[in-house]
Amino acid sequence: MSGRGPLAGALMQSLLQRFQSLMIRVAALICVAFVLMGQSADVRFAAFADPDGGYDVAVIEHLRISVPARGRAAWMEAERGSWEPWLAQQTGFLGRDLLWDPETEEGTLLIRWSSREAWKAIPSEQVAEVQDRFEQLAREAMALPQEMDNPFPLVFEGELLRP
Repeated sequence: MSGRGPLAGALMQSLLQRFQSLMIRVAALICVAFVLMGQSADVRFAAFADPDGGYDVAVIEHLRISVPARGRAAWMEAERGSWEPWLAQQTGFLGRDLLWDPETEEGTLLIRWSSREAWKAIPSEQVAEVQDRFEQLAREAMALPQEMDNPFPLVFEGELLRP
């Protein structure tokens, strides 16, 4: 900035700082927009599907299971072949999210239901059948003996409610 006075240099520095702050905000907004656009339609709009304008997600089934890194692909394959198609046919099922934590090597399942009653009305025998199918598929995907226990044991189960 040779040839310009100290006032011009200070003004230019101030403008650059403001521009940088503005660009950070714009970049953050663009990132948020991309995340929202990338969500599946049932995640984005499920909470607003109620004709009265309320939320139709009444309860979220919250599960955590042990999923070692080497079994992550097998877990997803077993989910796709058992729980995913079965849940899609259940009354009150709105959608689910499957997440994996590499630090704890745990899978988190967040399953959205329209009501606690719809969720709990499912006969436990049906749930046990689907769980057996899930475990069978998981053992096959990991080349484990079928006599072995569940390769992805349950660590936690609970429910989450809207505030």
